[in-house]
Amino acid sequence: MAELTTLARPYARAAFETANEADSLNAWSNALRLAATVIGEPSVKTALASPSLTGEEQASLVSELCGDEIGGPMQNFIMILAENKRISLMQQIVVLFEELKANQEKKVDVNVTTAFPLSDSIEDKLTNSLKEKLQRGVVLRSQIDKSLIGGVIVRAGDLVIDGSVRGKLAKLVEAMKN
Repeated sequence: MAELTTLARPYARAAFETANEADSLNAWSNALRLAATVIGEPSVKTALASPSLTGEEQASLVSELCGDEIGGPMQNFIMILAENKRISLMQQIVVLFEELKANQEKKVDVNVTTAFPLSDSIEDKLTNSLKEKLQRGVVLRSQIDKSLIGGVIVRAGDLVIDGSVRGKLAKLVEAMKN
């Protein structure tokens, strides 16, 4: 996976710089996600893997399937990927592009896992606390996992805060083993 990310990084940066210069980050984001969805379809993936297709034919196929949803610059980007035999990296490119976009916009997606639903006031307090700690805008997404027993797990990029009862019990068991 790290190898694919390494290969995708220069393309994601190029797409980001192009989109940023044109002040069209959201349009590029949507177009990249659409192209990744199209390329990820099993039948399209199989067709693109055919050695008989040239890079130009691969790019035409993807552009045709995306339709009017993608503009000329995005079609050129797809052409470059296809010619360099990197069209299969589109999903990794999307992930890296979104990270660059979030950094530019000073936003971070935070996933919160709890044993029980959070009240609106608790979500607001948690959001404000994370904004202060991370020095960024926070987009909070919560999910329920009853196996946590209680507490919360917060994931923001590389940062993981495990305040769950399950996590604390696991640490206790580990400490008792040593």
